[in-house]
Amino acid sequence: MKKTNAIRQLDIMKISYEVREYEVDESDLSAGTVAGKMQLPLEQVFKTLVAQGDKFGVFLAVIPGGEELDLKMAASVTGNKKVEMVSLKEVQPLTGYIRGGVSPIGTKKTYPVYLDETALSFPFISISAGQRGMQVLVNAVDLVRVTNATIVRLGKTAAS
Repeated sequence: MKKTNAIRQLDIMKISYEVREYEVDESDLSAGTVAGKMQLPLEQVFKTLVAQGDKFGVFLAVIPGGEELDLKMAASVTGNKKVEMVSLKEVQPLTGYIRGGVSPIGTKKTYPVYLDETALSFPFISISAGQRGMQVLVNAVDLVRVTNATIVRLGKTAAS
């Protein structure tokens, strides 16, 4: 198993975790596909989105796989007037991670992390380990400890 920056950070902080690897389909990086391959409910597989506010800049939103980021809610909880998603071409330069492999842990630069409160309802959640095809199962409280995340409600049901 390759040690990613995210895994190294968990080791440094002595946080217990489990790594699971799966076959990647480059044409489908959706959370639903990841959940299926991980054999976990979609609401327990969290995706890390890179967003930017008009006042306070870049932050990471960690939300359930089946939801989308509520931009108005995100603006409110981050103290911004307006929030938008960062363009795909900016994700890697900002975080050091590629689409489908963005982890809230071990980013190139430290950004504020906002974790959706639903994470606390599970014994563990699945997040990217920092590369496609690799997930980390970690307790949400431990994730808060390693990322200094703020617990808020950020997700909304994805439009059908």
